[in-house]
Amino acid sequence: MNLVMKFFLILVLLSSSIMSQYDFNNLGKLYRFELNNAPFPHQDRASGYTRNDKLYSAEKHYSDSTTLVYIPKYFNLKGRTDVVVYFHGWNNNVDSMITQFDLVTQFYDSGINAILVMPEGPKNAPDSFGGKLEEKDVFSKFINETLDSLSRKLNTTLSVGNITLAGHSGAYRVIAYIIMRGGLIEKINKVILFDGLYADVEKYSYWIDHYNGKFINIYTPNGGTKRESENLMECLTAWNIPFRLVAENELSDSILRENRIVFIASQLTHNEVISKRRQFTKFLRVE
Repeated sequence: MNLVMKFFLILVLLSSSIMSQYDFNNLGKLYRFELNNAPFPHQDRASGYTRNDKLYSAEKHYSDSTTLVYIPKYFNLKGRTDVVVYFHGWNNNVDSMITQFDLVTQFYDSGINAILVMPEGPKNAPDSFGGKLEEKDVFSKFINETLDSLSRKLNTTLSVGNITLAGHSGAYRVIAYIIMRGGLIEKINKVILFDGLYADVEKYSYWIDHYNGKFINIYTPNGGTKRESENLMECLTAWNIPFRLVAENELSDSILRENRIVFIASQLTHNEVISKRRQFTKFLRVE
């Protein structure tokens, strides 16, 4: 077998492997875009990022402008398009998080008439930086660019409806900056944090106080988020803003429906809070 043929076979095998990652048993379509307004690359990580004396290079960790978009097969293209934007946490990437947390299947099982948008953050790096999405109005540009790219694929015109922001762990930071100055804030009707309230409590407090979106925060005793979750609850109590605190084993759909602000104290591990009990599915379903 000559060298050209060997190279061709390697490409075929790699393509098959990539396709198999996204074999969702006809759950819908997954598109991959490279977007100008994706979080990265960004000038503040042009030289990489150093943590605990280890350098995470720009080339390997901060140069990927990928955004994955999943459309469930039941999606009904009518009126405005509701969007769920999910951000991964530390030491992860958009490809691995899909399988690790079963995100596509969970989204499909929710039955919501929306699309799932998953931008690449700091790739396989211990970093919460949100790149361009921390800048003023860039989130608005990102959503519009995403829908424009998808419109061309579908040969139609999509316009943005309601927006849900969801994220795990270090994703708290990019979400905090989006609700502070990302644009389209009047469209954001739900924020979901999976064991991610490590900081930026003031940004979340402002959004909760000034807007009417739903806020769901599930936290664990050992993930580092318990103290800040309690801090936010203290602030809400002082401002007479009603919320519900519930142990996860007592959580019900009615509690989620009937309360705009819900804090869930979980005994699960840091990673289990997303998929162990199909929490992503459950939280997406409630209005």
